[in-house]
Amino acid sequence: MAFSAKTRVQDIEKLKSEQFDLLVVGGGITGAGVAIQGAAAGMKTALLEMQDFGAGTSSRSTRLVHGGIRYLKTFDVEVVSDTVKERAIVQHIAPHMTTPDPMLLPIYDEPGTTFTMFSVKVAMDLYDHLAGVDTNPALQKYANYTLSKEEVLKREPQLNPDHLVGGGVYLDYQNNDSRLVVENIKKAHAEGGTMVSHVKVTGMLYDDQGKVNGVKAYDMQTQRFFEVHAKVVLNAAGPWSDKVRHLDANASRNAQMRPTKGVHLVVDQSRLTVPQPTYFGSGTNDGRMIFTIPREGKTYFGTTDTDFRGKFEDPQVDQSDVDYLLKIINKKYPSAHLTIDDVEASWAGIRPLIAAEEPETETDAVSGASAAASLSAPSAVSRGSSLKVASDGLVTLAGGKLTDYRVMANGAMEKVREILQRDFDEQFKAINSAEIKVAGGDFDSDNVEQAMADFSAYGEQQGASAKEAREIAVLYGANSKHIFDDMAALSAGAAGLSKAETAALHYSLNEEMVLDAVDYLLRRTYHILFSSKDIDRIKGGVLAEMAKQLGWDDAETQRQSAAVDAEIRASRLVDLKAAK
Repeated sequence: MAFSAKTRVQDIEKLKSEQFDLLVVGGGITGAGVAIQGAAAGMKTALLEMQDFGAGTSSRSTRLVHGGIRYLKTFDVEVVSDTVKERAIVQHIAPHMTTPDPMLLPIYDEPGTTFTMFSVKVAMDLYDHLAGVDTNPALQKYANYTLSKEEVLKREPQLNPDHLVGGGVYLDYQNNDSRLVVENIKKAHAEGGTMVSHVKVTGMLYDDQGKVNGVKAYDMQTQRFFEVHAKVVLNAAGPWSDKVRHLDANASRNAQMRPTKGVHLVVDQSRLTVPQPTYFGSGTNDGRMIFTIPREGKTYFGTTDTDFRGKFEDPQVDQSDVDYLLKIINKKYPSAHLTIDDVEASWAGIRPLIAAEEPETETDAVSGASAAASLSAPSAVSRGSSLKVASDGLVTLAGGKLTDYRVMANGAMEKVREILQRDFDEQFKAINSAEIKVAGGDFDSDNVEQAMADFSAYGEQQGASAKEAREIAVLYGANSKHIFDDMAALSAGAAGLSKAETAALHYSLNEEMVLDAVDYLLRRTYHILFSSKDIDRIKGGVLAEMAKQLGWDDAETQRQSAAVDAEIRASRLVDLKAAK
């Protein structure tokens, strides 16, 4: 089913003319998770996102379906329980982008250490028990274990041996965060939902009783205002949820959110060799934890976890972030001697943490968060979620982690069904969201590697190189076959692009509502982040082909080119490097 700039025009008209059962504000992973469930349940569902889908928090994570083992230290067992169980479910519904990848946790005897060898084994055992690793035959091979100091150093020779006492290994999963969002969005659209990006909500609409019954919206593509009417409006705007909530004239002015910034830096794997995801305390007694993750020939590491009060749309990596991370990484990996010049790419993102409870609503369900947390260090704030219904009916779903997006959506859908039945006499049956495969996920999740091999082999048969075939299979899953078929039908690739690259771009334009070049190069693919050499080679071809396909004039093509260059410049920290 086409999902493109052309279908967007039709969907905008639907938004203007029809009343929806459910309108979701926010197209990150939380909003996408609600929308896919609403559409699958038969609700007339719409979603508005003011940027590209996933352009905020949900494309700027550590790219893990992560259980958050460190939250056991602060007794957030409920949060950890929800998230570790969800990892296997997310792997089932999105198997092409969620991969089991055991995490190494080196244990150091140093001030502020998160775990000792004793406490890490206790935490890992509880972690596995909560996740069902000890009872699920498919997961038992990933059961946790401990390593001696010598075993840790044999596995990761670059690690600093000083004060190292051993380590633990436990199950976690790698993930493609922005593609998880778009695959949920695509599935919701295929189920009949009306999903539109680059539309900003500017106000609320009310019925004669003062109840919220829609929103005022602004199409950022055509620069026109319009209205969308819905029986239930659900605010899932992540860090922006306070801003959306404050558009409601009846909402409390109190802040519900405590946004914090996380930062990640990317270097070539030859500069920092990490054979498996690794997770350790900062060693600075600040309570922060650092990841180092190998991916696509690169190693990335983060995060800084600091309070943020800047522009949510464009959080930047600053010099203090770089200094902090490089100091810690060079201490943990002293032979690396990394400098800012080694950084090939970077990203910063805002976490939508819950600041405090707000008892101003008729429904106030908060999971794993406390008011006291708002007074603590950012790294200690719970990753719990909050579902609230204001007196005028506006529903706000906030907080949480990427990993538990489906659980959050389950709770929201239960509330939406209740409202629709109580206030509109409409009944919708609950659905088993754990069985709704996202777009591209329609294959055996218990045999992912075989499926990837089969998809890749098919791509090679159609003329793709082995590298291209594997990359496309992993990015698009079962839908990769459509790309390979289209590639085989091409007489030649677009100027500057191979046939495989051209077919993949065409697919994203036609099926993934790519409207801007940055949408494609940063979120539908990871060229800007993990393909620093390829991005310089293909960006001209991508821009030219998008201009051709989308009908851009010279001025728009130049604007798009400037936006890509600015994104690459920011990612590569060009200005910081020049100022050193």
